[in-house]
Amino acid sequence: MTNPKNNKDEIAAIGLNKGLTSYGDQAFSLFLRKAFIKGAGFSDKALDRPVIGITNTGSSYNPCHGNMPQLIEAVKRGVLMAGGLPMDFPTISIHESFANPTSMYLRNLMSMETEEMIKAQPMDAIVLIGGCDKTVPAQLMGAASAGVPAIQLITGSMLTGSHRGERVGACTDCRRYWAKFRAGEIDLAETDEINEQLVPSVGTCSVMGTASTMACIAEALGMTVPGGASPPAVTAQRMRIAEQTGEQAVKIAKERLTIDKILTPAAFENALRVLLATGGSTNGLVHLAAIAGRMGVAIDLEAFHAMGQSTPVLIDLKPSGQHYMEDFDAAGGMPTLLRTLKPLLNLDVLTVTGQTLGQVIDSYGPSYPQEVVKSLDKPIYPQGGIAVLRGNLAPAGAIIKQSAAQASLMEHTGRAVVFENAQDLATRIDDPELDVKADDILVLKNIGPKGAPGMPEAGYLPIPKKLAKQGVKDMVRISDGRMSGTAFGTIVLHVTPESAIGGPLAHVQNGDQIRLSVKNRLIELLISDQELNQRMLDNPIQEPSATRGYLKLFLDEVNQADQGVDFDFLTVPITSHIPRNKGS
Repeated sequence: MTNPKNNKDEIAAIGLNKGLTSYGDQAFSLFLRKAFIKGAGFSDKALDRPVIGITNTGSSYNPCHGNMPQLIEAVKRGVLMAGGLPMDFPTISIHESFANPTSMYLRNLMSMETEEMIKAQPMDAIVLIGGCDKTVPAQLMGAASAGVPAIQLITGSMLTGSHRGERVGACTDCRRYWAKFRAGEIDLAETDEINEQLVPSVGTCSVMGTASTMACIAEALGMTVPGGASPPAVTAQRMRIAEQTGEQAVKIAKERLTIDKILTPAAFENALRVLLATGGSTNGLVHLAAIAGRMGVAIDLEAFHAMGQSTPVLIDLKPSGQHYMEDFDAAGGMPTLLRTLKPLLNLDVLTVTGQTLGQVIDSYGPSYPQEVVKSLDKPIYPQGGIAVLRGNLAPAGAIIKQSAAQASLMEHTGRAVVFENAQDLATRIDDPELDVKADDILVLKNIGPKGAPGMPEAGYLPIPKKLAKQGVKDMVRISDGRMSGTAFGTIVLHVTPESAIGGPLAHVQNGDQIRLSVKNRLIELLISDQELNQRMLDNPIQEPSATRGYLKLFLDEVNQADQGVDFDFLTVPITSHIPRNKGS
């Protein structure tokens, strides 16, 4: 590397020259930086290359990222092949099952760390390696705010297992078998047996849960190499995708293809279309709202619902269908889906390949017979997987995953059985004396963004044990929380405003009648406005608060589900709304 002069204007802001530590003398800053990095054995020739950062989100607590060492090795190989200098660095790693109180509580923290480490360290582009539910959205949020050229690498899904001749995989089957256990259909010994088979390899959930949904969304946004969403974690193809990602990272660094050129309103519309067509996780809508909010884009829930009327569910994967992610990959993965969705997509958007989405789709090989991705005229569900509801119970909206709900319950009026919080639910749900019937509606309060805190996936309320033993498989359930993308049932989620800040849900009482009408997009508490207003006056809500630490920051700054459950100070002023053409 040429020795710089003491003139900051002559020091190119690339490679190791980027973001020099401030000592009051930029030339000395670079001199010192080079001295220390040479302690790791680097030569001037190596240090003269474009620097490609690689996020290392490996953790012993995160089996979804269990292939991280091999992925990093493959990315580095690709970077070196393309003439770059790979530099991996650790960031927070979040796993859904190992984060208390919930991984969602830590998503924004991970996004902040990702953003700040990208900005603090010299890199010309960043490879974001993530997989488990909240990691990919956190990385895209952080990279969007950092503004550098970025490319996403998905860790990949796990393989499926086998239980007594039946193919099984996490985590729709986890919930299905646990429901069988609660209903007394299987014993504890069999649950131990199935527990050995549900997660037979490292990788993310093998169904269209949140992790797989975000993988597909990342590719739909143009943030991965083509076909990057679906290869399972333990396959050679996943390693080849990683190598290709490293190569492409050098190219976008040299071309200064910054993330703002990829994450455009039109690209977010494509992602929403894919969310609907995959029967994707309801969490995908929250995460997309958060990522879009970092770019000054707001999701119009009314327009999103209208888009769903013309976007059928095409992917036959659990929990909306029957197959698993490795089947989707064998069917061609996202290239097959995007080829099918082509008439509904914005094709002129730019991708990390440097080509438009239309050009990428045209470059795919020929289609072939397969059973997982259905045609537009023969979908597995005629409308998008997610419907938006409104009413006096959810003035700012609520959602239901209609493709995974019981059809007979989507038009239903029933008596409310109310649980004030998650602890109340845990204490009373299996009480033999609980006053509950199969046609009642279970209501859970205070599990929204501030109420829990962190909006946990507690919206999948269990069927009361005494009803489960009678054969009840589904009930209408309502909360201001989330549910896992692997879950299923007639479940109303993300009720906004949440109960912890005084939303109408806070004032539902046992015995109230509630009406759900997915057809009419209604979720109504059947009491008068006067009665509801009086309840609000009689029972003022005190919002949760904290005195210190990240909890205080979270409670002070987190916004609501329709805005992505992001921190207000991390979002930017809204400049556009999506989808722009309702229903088209």
